[in-house]
Amino acid sequence: MHPDYDHLQQAAKDHLWLHFARHGAYADGDVPIMVRGEGAYLWDATGKRYLDGLAGLFVSQLGHGRTELAEAAAKQAQELAFMPLWSYAHPPAIELAEKVAAHAPGDLNRVFFTSGGGEAVETAWKLAKNYFKLTGRPMKHKVVSRSIAYHGTTQGALSITGLPLLKQQFEPLVPSTFRVPNTNAYRADEITSGFLDGSDPEAFGRWAADQIAIAIENEGPDTVAAVFLEPVQNAGGCFPPPPGYFQRVREICDEYDVLLVSDEVICAFGRVGHMFGAERYDYQPDMITCAKGITSGYAPLGAMIASDRLMEPFLEDKAMFAHGYTFGGHPVSTAVGLRNLQLFEEERVLENVRDNEAECRAILERLLDLPIVGDVRGDGYFYGIELVKDKATKESFTAEESERILYGFVSKQLYAEGLYCRADDRGDPVVQLAPPLICGPEHFEEMEQVLRVVLDKAGSLL
Repeated sequence: MHPDYDHLQQAAKDHLWLHFARHGAYADGDVPIMVRGEGAYLWDATGKRYLDGLAGLFVSQLGHGRTELAEAAAKQAQELAFMPLWSYAHPPAIELAEKVAAHAPGDLNRVFFTSGGGEAVETAWKLAKNYFKLTGRPMKHKVVSRSIAYHGTTQGALSITGLPLLKQQFEPLVPSTFRVPNTNAYRADEITSGFLDGSDPEAFGRWAADQIAIAIENEGPDTVAAVFLEPVQNAGGCFPPPPGYFQRVREICDEYDVLLVSDEVICAFGRVGHMFGAERYDYQPDMITCAKGITSGYAPLGAMIASDRLMEPFLEDKAMFAHGYTFGGHPVSTAVGLRNLQLFEEERVLENVRDNEAECRAILERLLDLPIVGDVRGDGYFYGIELVKDKATKESFTAEESERILYGFVSKQLYAEGLYCRADDRGDPVVQLAPPLICGPEHFEEMEQVLRVVLDKAGSLL
């Protein structure tokens, strides 16, 4: 037990405003307080250990307790603790930009640093609008994204987000964003209104991509600036792209002169086994937004990556991209990011994911023998387990059942059993898993064992 446990509990309840939290749940219960991490595990203030099945929040690629990253931060803070990138530069930002550009696919080689992922998405949308204004197409400002997709909580990023319940309390938001169907092959028959059932992934992918062309036509090609897509869509429970999907999207964007933004705040830096998701799925975006794994969570940092083509209008005369963040590209954060990517190479982190993902997936797919488990999907170390009321019909939970079973039992019981992960019903009810990239099959075995006990019990509550 932490020696100051009682004080921490009261102070948390009195002063700390938690993110995305139901504070009423703590009226008669304790706030979970994490105090230590090592490798793939976390310890709370009572001394209990948890397997970190979510890498913090898709962040802790190298795991916890890495002294190399802490030392990089301390060293940089001693040399230069702060300097903004507002017309000035510093070595760690320059060196990390060079490193990121070397890994980025194709011609993406210009790195604009932010404090996090939402700011990276804001940056990409603002750049798209600004770019088209400077190149003589001032009406191109609209954005197309997918239903259920999450792109951030700032006003612009939330507008691009396709989750109505997250948006309605903050409306009116930034106008001119439009949704197209996602790539949940498990629900293909519902998404296509019975036109396709998901048995032909390529046909489903083609259909889903073509909906982007239809949306652009409906809005007017001269008004659409960008399409924002995640390599693997997070919200809804990990939707990988069907074969050929992104290749068709690239064709559509080229045809209509629309920028393709690969939102890789989660998928970049090894989450799907490659430095960038666009590399894994073999497509060339015009921009990449990223954050989270760039520092493995040891300091806050995000980035928007673009090409010389998008930078070119800003290199002329007195032109300026009038956009930036005080802490974007912070010296300590970029120093940590640089050391993080060096460790990726030294420890062959990407290879670890690729070498183990087939076995790890097979371990999780054992859960398909449970009546409540309808689908196990994902790639790399990024998986969603969709829960259903009826496996034969794919009937999902009612709102009452989701509240009672997913939140009232599954989420709490997984935590009680020592597994930190996410239970989510922003689409259909899912459990999401995204452990640190240093993990191996033994950690997936541990996750499967806990999930089996909890989900078997949950099935009996339906």
